[in-house]
Amino acid sequence: MLQIETPLVSVDWLHKNIEAENLIVMDATIPKVSGLCFEKTQSYIPKSQFFDMKKKFSDTSAEFPNTIPSKSQFEAEAQQLGINNNSAIVVYDQHGIYSSARAWWLFRYFGHNNVAVLDGGLRQWIKKDFSTTDTYINQTVKGNFKATIHSELITNYEGIQALSKSKETLILDARSSKRFSGETPEPRKGLRSGTIPNSVNLPYTELFNGNTLKSKQELKSIFYKLVNHQDKLVFSCGSGITACNLVLAASVSGYKNITVYDGSWTEYGTLTHYAMDTPNWTKDELMAYILLYAAHSDFKEDNHERNVIISKVDMITFQKIHKEFSEDNDFQSIQKIITSVNAHNYSSQNIDQLLADIKGLFFADGNFDVKEHAMLLFLKRILK
Repeated sequence: MLQIETPLVSVDWLHKNIEAENLIVMDATIPKVSGLCFEKTQSYIPKSQFFDMKKKFSDTSAEFPNTIPSKSQFEAEAQQLGINNNSAIVVYDQHGIYSSARAWWLFRYFGHNNVAVLDGGLRQWIKKDFSTTDTYINQTVKGNFKATIHSELITNYEGIQALSKSKETLILDARSSKRFSGETPEPRKGLRSGTIPNSVNLPYTELFNGNTLKSKQELKSIFYKLVNHQDKLVFSCGSGITACNLVLAASVSGYKNITVYDGSWTEYGTLTHYAMDTPNWTKDELMAYILLYAAHSDFKEDNHERNVIISKVDMITFQKIHKEFSEDNDFQSIQKIITSVNAHNYSSQNIDQLLADIKGLFFADGNFDVKEHAMLLFLKRILK
């Protein structure tokens, strides 16, 4: 019997094992949230069945999209696909890797570990010139799969509220940087922009080289830059789909204590109400806040940068604003900066002077690096 030992398998591996007796191949394709027109291709990997995530493997009666189904629903639908307790399952999608990781994680949650994502999906399979078929197989034999829930792999709204306050937990958000910062609106109509408190952004698109995941070493390097002392990683996105891409990459990198926030930002943004008045800052306080934000392009301000800020404002102002800044998340910081600049009616000349002060801050240590250059461009964009 075929046993899958890794969360990710290559198309070469699948091609070699395609005739294995206990192999189940699943096409878990769904349209991307970009809203672009998408038509499922009529080309499939041999032995494929359709894993209908939207209608059969989600709770369609739930308020939010892609909500995890009940144990009985998942078990029954899996059995209809001929899945047995000893089945070796490979899931893929037609985008490369997009929704297939969600299917993989659902199987893990419901107790089936003999499952993997196909690296590069259908695109990589076709790129290797492996044969395809134009129909799914017709499964006529019901499987004997029995689900066992692993509740530690999923958290809900109440759970994420507690986890966001834990210093031992890191929440990583898979949305694009502009959605995370609130620069572009959420694709779901009526959903406000924002972030879960104390979360950090890791756009899922940064995990890939073309259709396939980056190497294990590259992925480990990405997580190493974000994970400090935390021993638990929690993943979120818009509605629980691309968060699973981060989970897949973290699993490949060797992380074990990992959880998906099932409702993700769609649930959190709906159930919480973010209301923030414009800070009643003086111009000096606003300058101190902006310079602190800029200094944290590398997540900390050094002594050179701190001295520059103190040279612009008095120590009491610096200490007051530093305390406030340290308590704000990235989204709050951006909103405070934008609303305060508007409240003070800054002219183009005022903005240019602010940007000059920011650039002077970056040159304080004699080195204007890539992160500082990106921060300067970002602040120029939101201030102007």
